[in-house]
Amino acid sequence: MTLTANWNYPTSIRVGAGRVAELPDACRELGIGTPLLVTDPGLAGLPLMRRVLETLQRTGLQTELFSAIKANPNGDNVAAGVAAFHRAGCDGVIACGGGSALDAAKAVALMVGQQRPLWDFEDLGDNWTRVNEEGMAPVVALPTTAGTGSEVGRASVITDQDDRRKKIIFHPRMLPERVILDPELTLGLPPDLTAATGMDALSHSLEAFCAPSYHPMAEGIAVEGIRLVQQFLPRAVADGSDLEARTQMLVASAMGATAFQRGLGGMHALAHPLGALYDAHHGTLNAILMPYVLQANRDAIGERIDHLAQCMDLPGSGYDAFLEWVLALRELLSIPHTLAEIGIDDSHADRIGAMAAADPSAGGNPVDLGSDGYRSLFLRAVAGEV
Repeated sequence: MTLTANWNYPTSIRVGAGRVAELPDACRELGIGTPLLVTDPGLAGLPLMRRVLETLQRTGLQTELFSAIKANPNGDNVAAGVAAFHRAGCDGVIACGGGSALDAAKAVALMVGQQRPLWDFEDLGDNWTRVNEEGMAPVVALPTTAGTGSEVGRASVITDQDDRRKKIIFHPRMLPERVILDPELTLGLPPDLTAATGMDALSHSLEAFCAPSYHPMAEGIAVEGIRLVQQFLPRAVADGSDLEARTQMLVASAMGATAFQRGLGGMHALAHPLGALYDAHHGTLNAILMPYVLQANRDAIGERIDHLAQCMDLPGSGYDAFLEWVLALRELLSIPHTLAEIGIDDSHADRIGAMAAADPSAGGNPVDLGSDGYRSLFLRAVAGEV
């Protein structure tokens, strides 16, 4: 099978090895002549980024590089990116990197033409209507990890460092207008990050599938996203040069982020405050939390998980077969079993429970856990009580 295609759902997506060469064309289609290239600091000096810059410069696109981004990007990072955009006279944004770079880049593209502060656009009520749409810059997105799916998302998760809380910044036009899914950009990702980001993609599709809202299109996309992770994540981790597995994981990641328009849930409701308080890797958090959240939701999702287990052709049947698959996958990928293994203790349990209950993702969980429920769930994840 030839893994090359052009898609227009949910946005214009070019899929296939070597298609980073089409980046200048994508920029020109959007009228971008002087792009701000936003990337992760770890990528900024690597051959991969030099290749991207050379591709742009050969076609006369004068590009400004910006990489002052934390693993969990914050408001100061976005403000610095906006300043770099204006200083260089940029007219568009290229988002190239993992979820941190993509989220930061989309927020920068939003903020370059706004008078209000970033937090005025938090995804609450109709805050998004405050945006001056004409001031937004166009975005081309190139993910270098297969996890967040931020390249097809309409929001960015940004940490408000003043109150140490992750906030979702949203506007429909934050969805990048051009996306390039080139597996060659992911070849340098080490096995541990391939595993953690891949589990993040799984968490998106899984929580979307379990969410109680009505969105059959998203539900169908979630099932296929989960099946792709089942088939290709172990291959991508075992052999990072497997281009088919890398391509299919990029697709699974984009599918997960498309599906979670249906909703997220308890994994993300807890991962957001834990990321803000401990600066822990988002994908790793979701991977660790997954079985504990499944257990907390078991009574509400049993029938749905039974259907999913059948779609995946798992040995055994029902919820137990699916939980066993999740636990076995985590062990195969060397995912830690407890939060304690990544340095998170129970000292802030009350605060974390309250923050999780107030997180927007909690609204998509099949069970209303409340502060006490999230506190108990968090404590079980620290202690390893599945």
